[in-house]
Amino acid sequence: MSEIKLMKGNEVIAEAAIRCGCDGYFGYPITPQSEVMETLMLRKPWEETGMVVLQAESEIASINMVYGGAACGKKVMTSSSSPGVSLMQEGLTYIAGAELPCLVVDVVRGGPGLGTIQPAQSDYFQATKGGGHGDYHLIVLAPASVQEMNDFVSLGFDLAFKYRNPAMILADGVIGQMMEKVELSPYKPRWTEEEIEKISGDWALTGKKKARGHHIVTSLELDAHRQEVFNEKLQRKYREIEEKEVRFEKIHCDDAEYLFIAYGSSARICQKSIELARQEGIKVGLLRPITLYPFPTRAIAEMAERTKGMLTVEMSAGQMVEDVRLAVNGKTRVEHYGRMGGVVPTPEEIVDALKANFNLKP
Repeated sequence: MSEIKLMKGNEVIAEAAIRCGCDGYFGYPITPQSEVMETLMLRKPWEETGMVVLQAESEIASINMVYGGAACGKKVMTSSSSPGVSLMQEGLTYIAGAELPCLVVDVVRGGPGLGTIQPAQSDYFQATKGGGHGDYHLIVLAPASVQEMNDFVSLGFDLAFKYRNPAMILADGVIGQMMEKVELSPYKPRWTEEEIEKISGDWALTGKKKARGHHIVTSLELDAHRQEVFNEKLQRKYREIEEKEVRFEKIHCDDAEYLFIAYGSSARICQKSIELARQEGIKVGLLRPITLYPFPTRAIAEMAERTKGMLTVEMSAGQMVEDVRLAVNGKTRVEHYGRMGGVVPTPEEIVDALKANFNLKP
């Protein structure tokens, strides 16, 4: 049975992990996501479900603990914020190269460098373009509410195991720190060893069995031709993800002459901007990517056929705007409005940017 509570976004990540049958969380504290591990420590799920919760000595250690747990077919996860996720990139590319499922939560803060603890969206490139070395992708979900912070934990694990690929929840400090009413998911039991054998018996390290050969988990292949064949397999998997797993939301798009493209907290702010713009007679809508990878390229391309212009709104210097421009392919004007360094734009600023970029007068 589900429960409805008033909770902070980071706290909900922890609660959702327990309720979806997560086997292990390995992390290291960093603002603005530290409440994830703090909540898990307070909840003591090891007494309730047997879930392991461990503060590692660093982000590098935590992602390699995730690698080990994932190799055994377990539901394992970590969470961090921008500089911490930077430290995890080697481990993430190993996990992607070994085709293992796991969940990573990035509650983004301003950068570059140590930057600020204030919210930002400047990890888009890192999350969607690989981040580490090699030709690989994470599945990236972008929540815009505390409810989606809850829902995307289970969804992230489902997609990770479906495609044997690391998944990421890319939130930001606004979503992580805000409090909203949330309907918590019902409890799911952790998988038994027998269930893990059934779900991931052809790859997980579950102990040598007489009925099968050795399972070897590695991302290393010294033969260039075999490594190319493996990379081609990965690319086929990514094309399947792009075909089947795109998620997005349209708001007031039916009669829109102009379009905001925004995700996460920027998308929430744009909803108020739509209201203000329409009061001035400007017909604007919002297309909110929910999956940043796979990106809703086709949906944006279709909207480009019937809009006069698009404005991407990001808390960055402009990163997602590159994918929007590729999707539009010159069919309509695409401009960008962003705030950096942890500054959150106001709805009025976004409307002013729309009018200035497209020379609109009420």
